[in-house]
Amino acid sequence: MARVFVTRQLPGPAVDRLSAVHEVEVWPERLPPSAEEFAAGAADASGLLTLLTEKVDAALLEKCPQLRAIANYAVGYDNIDLAATAARGIPVGNTPDVLTDATADLTFALLLAAARKLPDAIDAVRTGDWVTWEPGQYLGAAVFGATLGIIGFGRIGRAVARRASGFEMTVMHTGAARHSAPGLRAVSGSQSLQTLLERSDFVSIHCPLTPETYHLIDSGALARMKRSAILINTARGPIIDQSALRDALMTGEIAGAALDVTDPEPLAPDDPLFDAPNLIVAPHIGSATRAAREQMAELAVDNLLAGLEGRPMPHQVAVPD
Repeated sequence: MARVFVTRQLPGPAVDRLSAVHEVEVWPERLPPSAEEFAAGAADASGLLTLLTEKVDAALLEKCPQLRAIANYAVGYDNIDLAATAARGIPVGNTPDVLTDATADLTFALLLAAARKLPDAIDAVRTGDWVTWEPGQYLGAAVFGATLGIIGFGRIGRAVARRASGFEMTVMHTGAARHSAPGLRAVSGSQSLQTLLERSDFVSIHCPLTPETYHLIDSGALARMKRSAILINTARGPIIDQSALRDALMTGEIAGAALDVTDPEPLAPDDPLFDAPNLIVAPHIGSATRAAREQMAELAVDNLLAGLEGRPMPHQVAVPD
């Protein structure tokens, strides 16, 4: 029996399966453990079940001499230093596929809400500004037949493209298309991102956070977008330079933005970004359906059980070259 530290309470019964065969400590608070609390909980653990809020780096690993397996409760794993875990021979697992549709649904919900100015319209009803039917009030952008640019064409990006087909949108994307679809246009080469930004009515981000994609959407990228364009991000907050985004919204360089991820998370209530007009910010709820979150827990536990038994994890992250 190994000791396992789980850094948050998870929905569904998956952790019970883990507790049936291992000694499990679950962090009980709503907020994640601090770096010091995380290190203390992980110090004598053989297995970790972590969230994106926990940083697993070489310094943390030095304090965990018995650690043999890590399961990350997420598709992404930018919170984990894979080189450091590989040097120790510690496998790392993630939870792909099961949150694809939930995140794609949320992406399209944000796109539609931003396009049709739903937050402003709903607020008008609640504050008494809805005085009558007015032909010039709350005019938004047409989605049907528009051009959608998808940055990152993995599982979630392709799922968003499938939803766009129902609106007969022209879809452009960075990266190679693995599946053909009506109206799908691939852009590639050194001009791919520039072309996508210049031609898209909506730009949706679905690439992973890497050193190459950090602040990929900066002031230069925003300047290439149409003034009528709307930016959506359900990937990772640091892919966008939020200071540049605020400036672009304040000056009308782009028409709007809808974010499910920010840098940092959560944003402070007085963050300058909230001064920007035509902005929607959601609290990282891309995978927040009961089915998706429970299945994520099941996959994370499957990964951890395998890793602790010395078997390959069902969803083991490949170590980069």
